[in-house]
Amino acid sequence: MVNINELKFDEKGLIPAIVVDNASGDVLTLAYMNKESLEISMKKRLTCFYSRSRQCLWLKGETSGNYQHIVSITADCDKDALVIKVNKDGPACHTGTDSCFTAPLLLSEEATPFSMNGLYELLTDRKEKMPEGSYTTYLFQKGIDKILKKVGEETTEVIIAGKADDKRDTVYEIADLAYHVMVLMVEMGITVDDIKNELASRHVIDKKVKQEKMT
Repeated sequence: MVNINELKFDEKGLIPAIVVDNASGDVLTLAYMNKESLEISMKKRLTCFYSRSRQCLWLKGETSGNYQHIVSITADCDKDALVIKVNKDGPACHTGTDSCFTAPLLLSEEATPFSMNGLYELLTDRKEKMPEGSYTTYLFQKGIDKILKKVGEETTEVIIAGKADDKRDTVYEIADLAYHVMVLMVEMGITVDDIKNELASRHVIDKKVKQEKMT
C-alpha cells in the first residue's frame, strides 16, 4: 500500500485524479486534489476535490446529490497521478451527462464497442430528436401502452424459444426484449445506473443470506 506522503504533488500542491466508473469502466472526469482533499476523500469514502478556479475544496455531490462513493484509489508508477474508481449516485458532469468526456476529437473507423450505457444514450437521443423513419421514434411516438405491449410480446417470444431449448433463437429474442425494456426505461426516466444499483443491493442481501445459512 502506498502512503499518502509518498505521492508527488506538483508545485501548487495538486495531483491529478482520473475518476472512473467502477461498474462500466468509463472515465467520468479529470479533477485535482491537494493533500487535504485527498485525506477527506479517504476518510469519507467520497470524492473531494480542489477547485483550481475557486481555489477551495469541494465535495462532489454536496450540492447536486451526485456523490461518488470511492471503491479504490490507485497511484501510478511515478506516484504523481491517481485513478479513483467510484460508484456514482448520478451524473459526473455539471452538464448532466454521465461523463465529462463527450466531445470526440478523433474517431477510429473501427466499430465502437457495444455497451448498455451506449445503447441507452442512443435511445435517449432518439427520444429527444425523433428522427423520421426510426423504429425507436415510432415507439416513443406511440407512447407507453405500445412500448409495454412490445415488452410483453418479446417476453413471450423468449419463453417460447427457451422452452424449445433453442439457444440461438433464445439469444436473439432476449436481445429484442432487452432493447424494448431499455426503450421503456428511457420513456420512464429509469437509468442504467438505477438498475445496476438495484441489482447490487440484491447481491449484498443474497450474500448475507448465504452467509447466514453457512453459520
